[in-house]
Amino acid sequence: MKDTKAVLSTLWIVVMINMLKADILSLYIPGAAGELAEFAGETPIAQLMLGAAIIMEIPIAMIFLARVLRYSVNRWTNILVAVLTIVFVVGGGSTYPHYLFIAAIEVVCLLFIIWISWRWSPTEA
Repeated sequence: MKDTKAVLSTLWIVVMINMLKADILSLYIPGAAGELAEFAGETPIAQLMLGAAIIMEIPIAMIFLARVLRYSVNRWTNILVAVLTIVFVVGGGSTYPHYLFIAAIEVVCLLFIIWISWRWSPTEA
């Protein structure tokens, strides 16, 4: 691959745009805010939103880190964070059709990140 770091960073951008798109589209669903409140249970919404913000910040950071980390750290960080992000996308999602479609695209991109990182050789670094 010509520039593995650029490809990985670009895939993280695609993942982030899709995450944002899923959240924005969910705002247009009547009753979605009520579902969020039910999901939160006893947890204050502000704390739930903080947790979501922290979790979403990780892929945002990967856009930058994929370009600047040295090879060995970069490779394993991409693999680990992609696996964790897949868990978040699959485990924290809803069953709305738009979310399932977007989540599928996110997971495919994350699997590409894992595959590219796994096959990345030091000679390309």
